[in-house]
Amino acid sequence: MEIIQLNNKPFKKYISSIEIAESCTKIANQINSDYKNKRPLFLAVLNGSFIFAADLFRKINLPSDISFVKIASYSGTNSTEKINNLIGINENIEGRDIIIIEDIVDTGNTLHYLFEILKEKKANTIQIATLLFKPEAYKWNYPVQYVGKTIPNVFVVGYGLDYDGFGRNLNSIYILNENNMLNIVLFGPPGAGKGTQSEKLVNKYSLIHLSTGDIFRANMKGETDLGKLAKSYMDKGELVPDQVTINMLEAEVNKYPNAMGFIFDGFPRTVPQAEALDKFLAQRNTPLTLMLALEVPEQELINRLLLRGKDSGRTDDQDENIVKNRIKVYNEQTAVAAAFYQKQNKYVAVNGIGSIDEIFQRLCQSIDTKSVTP
Repeated sequence: MEIIQLNNKPFKKYISSIEIAESCTKIANQINSDYKNKRPLFLAVLNGSFIFAADLFRKINLPSDISFVKIASYSGTNSTEKINNLIGINENIEGRDIIIIEDIVDTGNTLHYLFEILKEKKANTIQIATLLFKPEAYKWNYPVQYVGKTIPNVFVVGYGLDYDGFGRNLNSIYILNENNMLNIVLFGPPGAGKGTQSEKLVNKYSLIHLSTGDIFRANMKGETDLGKLAKSYMDKGELVPDQVTINMLEAEVNKYPNAMGFIFDGFPRTVPQAEALDKFLAQRNTPLTLMLALEVPEQELINRLLLRGKDSGRTDDQDENIVKNRIKVYNEQTAVAAAFYQKQNKYVAVNGIGSIDEIFQRLCQSIDTKSVTP
């Protein structure tokens, strides 16, 4: 799926240049047949129709004239439904067969305005030729005789159509891509309860939980090409390159094309990893929503882990020096990712003291607030 950015919004390809050309040919053939032995006057409505009008007019095999009128009724991605003063129509309209060329017909307010003027000027007939037609938005009863494609009431850009001045030069037509996927990086020091909170977030928001540790183990156990490559570095006592980790993560994400979102557990830990993740998610038009970091005082973490060690028997939770070192390593790694996402205004520190439900509510509040912020 091809995604482009115009101004501050993402758009995905909707109608290809080939389909547009076919629509132009279809309309031209209909007009050539219907207006045989006539000399129509084409009125192209600027600015949006200028490319369509040029392509269509080149396919007209009739003695004909073309003129241009300018009216504005769009601002941003919404029709203002307010018609400004008309510029154009210097020709003598009386007795002429008029074909209005539009890039897109939605509310029809522009057409209504034009029809009234053309009637006053005693046009013989008035027809409409439009590349795109939105019947759901159309408010008037004027028949739209020549239609390239009928589309739902969605905002489109390209091939003369613009978004705040951008995109007119695109060969294809693009649709506004509304993507509400929730992608979270979740960090928490040993003993912060990250695993418990991950599970609750997965259930509440229907997310896919991705742990790089789990992904590594699955790839090596399954003896995938990436797993073998990672193992070759580990067997030599070397760090697995960031790109290998990213490739594993990308392969895992691609297994879930219809996911509502992902929790990236403890990843990324380096700036190159964070940059690679941003690039990968941007290509999918599913940018990271935020990074959540559970914050718990060090002594509280030590107490929790030592207590957990007594119950679980885990040796790495029973030695206070080992516990302190694990916390130190976590803080060093998290600082890098935290700084990266702070610059993007996506880093959120969450108080990790309290009951499981209290902490969970704080996490949810952070997510819900961030995900609705423009």
